[in-house]
Order: sequence, then C-alpha cells, then structure tokens
Amino acid sequence: MTTLQGRRIALIGGAGFIGHNLAIELVNRGAEVHVIDSLQVNNLLAFAAGVHDDKRELNLKILHNRLEIIQQAGVTLHPLDARDYHALSRVLDGIDPNVVVQLAAVAHANRSNKDPYSTFDHSFRTLENALDCARGRAEHFVYFSSSMAYGNFETKVVDEEHPLNPIGIYGALKLSGEKIVQAYQQVFDLPYTIIRPSALYGPRCVSRRVCQIFVENAVDGRPLKVQGNGNEFLDFTYIDDLVQGICLTIEKPEAKNEVFNLTYGAARTIQDLVSIVRHQEPSTKVEYIPRDKLMPFRGTLSVDKAKTLLGYAPQNPIDVGVIKYLDWYRGLAGRPQLRVAA
Repeated sequence: MTTLQGRRIALIGGAGFIGHNLAIELVNRGAEVHVIDSLQVNNLLAFAAGVHDDKRELNLKILHNRLEIIQQAGVTLHPLDARDYHALSRVLDGIDPNVVVQLAAVAHANRSNKDPYSTFDHSFRTLENALDCARGRAEHFVYFSSSMAYGNFETKVVDEEHPLNPIGIYGALKLSGEKIVQAYQQVFDLPYTIIRPSALYGPRCVSRRVCQIFVENAVDGRPLKVQGNGNEFLDFTYIDDLVQGICLTIEKPEAKNEVFNLTYGAARTIQDLVSIVRHQEPSTKVEYIPRDKLMPFRGTLSVDKAKTLLGYAPQNPIDVGVIKYLDWYRGLAGRPQLRVAA
C-alpha cells in the first residue's frame, strides 16, 4: 500500500504532455485519477483543426495515443473547458478530489509572447477557476510554474530562494500564478506545492521544446537550428524524472506550502545536446541562428531541497534520456532503432 492508494486526484489540463504521463504513474501507485481537459490547447482539437500545421498527421497520431494510454490505465477523462467556472465546479463536486493538480496552460514561452490574450485566457483564467473550485474541497493544490520565473540566472546554480525577475509574458504569468496560489493559502488555508521544471523532453511531447525539435529534425534528416553559439546551459529534464518528483510532492506531507525545483539538477550546454544527437544520427547538419532575446540565460537548478525533503532522485541525464527519446521517435517514424554506443 502506498500513500496514494485510493486517493482521488484531479488533473486539470491532464491530457497534456506532463499530465498524461503523470496520470499513468499515479494509477500505477494506486490513485483514482480524473483528467479534466478541453483538448484544445496544443492538443487534439487544435491539431485536428489545423491550428498547428507542422507534422500534423504524426502529431495527431501521438495525441490519439495519449488518450488511448490513459483510457487503458482506467483514468476517467472529463472533456471540459476549465475556463467555465460553473462547469468545473460541478465536475469537481462529483470527483470530490483530495488533490487538485493545475496543469492547464499555454506551455511554450514563444507562443505566449506572440499571443498574450490566449495565454492569459487559457493559463490565468483556468488557474483562478481551479483555485476557487478547490478551496473547501481539496486538501492540497499543486501548481506548475517554470524555471522561467527566475529570469536570468545570477549564479551558476539556482535554488528556490533565487530572485524572481522573469522576462516576457510566459515567465511573468508563471510568477503571477505562484503569488495567487500562495494568496489562496493565506486567505483560505488551501495547502499548495509549487513546482518549477526546466527544459522537459520525452516520448509523446508535441510542445516544440528544444529536445523534441532536435530529435525530430535529426531522425527526419533536417538540420538542427541552434540559437546563438550553442554554449548556453539548460537543465534538461526527462519526463520520467519529473513525474517521479510530482508523485513525491503529492505523497509527502513535507511538500505542502513549499516550492521545488524539479529538474535533473545538472545543466548541460546546447552543444552537448547537439553532440549526443549527432552521435546517434551522424549525418545530421547544424545551423546557427540568432538568439531569441526574450529567453533568459539559465543553467543548473538545485534540486537539493527536493532530495532532502522528498527523497527525489532523478535518473536520466541527457546522455541516457535523449537516447531513450530517439529510440522511441525512430519507432514512431517507422525507422529501425540504430542506437550507437555512447
């Protein structure tokens, strides 16, 4: 029996990249999991409508696979737009969750900066509704922020006490969300956990993060486009490590009213990522393009707090995780697995 056995957990935005992986693991640990998702933001309905044209058919295949996986796991899917306060309230009344995990958001910084209205509508409005519907119902609220809340890293290793000076719409929205979550705890005594991940990657991602783009381009015979000189550091995080950390924040009472970096905990350069991908796909070309000025300079996020309080133990540096991801994508694209020894 784990501490999640029989726990009712509602994942708002749970059909996304993080959410569907988390749902599966929570079920494996004995929880009763409910996914609330409109399937609109970077998901099935958006791709079906042609909002995202790049690799549309392949992405639709991935998104259908997500839904099949959570259905097979016995997860209940509630196809609901969390911007509708009253509808969300009714569904949560029926679920009666012990824990609410807020994942609904526009998950990409570049898209957020290009479309502020949709970003606020799908990220901030859903957060407000989720918090207000959770108070008086749930005993724990988990909010997904981002390492982008820090802005430019002032030190090589950043812990949770580092100053928060975000750049652009996405980072500012994440920090604002953190403040609202903390305010609900102060006013309504709703315990929270805030999670700050970084540079996520892994199977069934369609969010156009850097690892996804590099892996897909390499397998498809397209060049890797590196912003700047490739010497910037990112704390790349494999999805399995993040999910392990999230489950610990739900299981452990020590996680309540705390903020955690949940990353691998050791940054690597973009050039390191390029080298790993090219070692597996040697014919891959590299192009260098101007750097996005709205992307902060980042590096390693300390995960010492999560290790100490939660027992967090990430297992997948990019030398391991990216090769797993490449193998998965080759299979999806109908290519044989051609893993090259590191």
